[in-house]
Amino acid sequence: MPRLTVAVERFPIAGSFTISRGSRTEAVVVVATVEDGPFRGRGECVPYARYDETVESVAAALEQQAGWIAGGGGRFDLAGRMKPGAARNALDCALWDLEAKRTDTPAYELAGLAAPVPVTTAYTLSLGGPEAMEEAARAAAHRPLLKVKLGGEGDPERIAAVRRGAPESRLIVDANEAWRPETIHDNLMACAAAGVDLIEQPLPAGEDELLAAIDRTIPICADESLHDRAGLDALAQRYDAINIKLDKAGGLTEALKLAHEARARGFEIMVGCMVGSSLAMAPAMLLAHHAAYVDLDGPLLLAQDREPALRYEGSTVHPPLPELWG
Repeated sequence: MPRLTVAVERFPIAGSFTISRGSRTEAVVVVATVEDGPFRGRGECVPYARYDETVESVAAALEQQAGWIAGGGGRFDLAGRMKPGAARNALDCALWDLEAKRTDTPAYELAGLAAPVPVTTAYTLSLGGPEAMEEAARAAAHRPLLKVKLGGEGDPERIAAVRRGAPESRLIVDANEAWRPETIHDNLMACAAAGVDLIEQPLPAGEDELLAAIDRTIPICADESLHDRAGLDALAQRYDAINIKLDKAGGLTEALKLAHEARARGFEIMVGCMVGSSLAMAPAMLLAHHAAYVDLDGPLLLAQDREPALRYEGSTVHPPLPELWG
């Protein structure tokens, strides 16, 4: 009889991680494990307060599925039982992993995909003052792609400082909903002057209608404005790309469908992450071949990852070994 267990785990962040909504010094994750005889599947999620999630609420939502799992519930029926979000992601990924272990078939083959390959991930620079961000950029200037967290007031100075610190790196900026209609023009001009490749979620979700009327030379990517396929229609004319995160979509099953539909509508794909361990990043590697931008640097921001872990060589992340996931 399959058995679901739920655990809360903590991983210290190297220093701190700061975005427009605040700072933290550790990644708190929830892990779902489904065991069936000698086989074990795991999935990790990161509860996110922005989406009204807490560690306690996510763990409780998972534990409520224990009886269903014991009765033979599987990932194909999961979307009808749980709403999109972190809890469903952990259980969905655990069920993918279990199926891969039980059938001795890699998860990418189960999904009908080509084998994942090493990819270049962005490396995130936390929000700070211009001097601090320039110093952080200089320390990371050897990395080919940097993701720069911005925060509203003073962002033109921040992005200019990062460009001084890392003159050769490609840049993504992520405002995390912190820009406003009265500041977006100056911020866009500063990004253009710095040669930014992509701007992520400049305006608050639900208050982003202005994007449809803005002339821009830099593509704009939806993050908080999109969770799963149900939100795609609202993005027309406003966004050029979408950030797919398994924790938002509610698992790999939905994320793969979302990537397919988004590409059919002409959106570029970014595959992103919350700050979690290698177990959270591993399933997202199956999406990387869809993606123009890969942002799976969560383990690079940790002081200590789990074992076994994904292998990172600089900014190159390699596909997971079966011992980790899939």
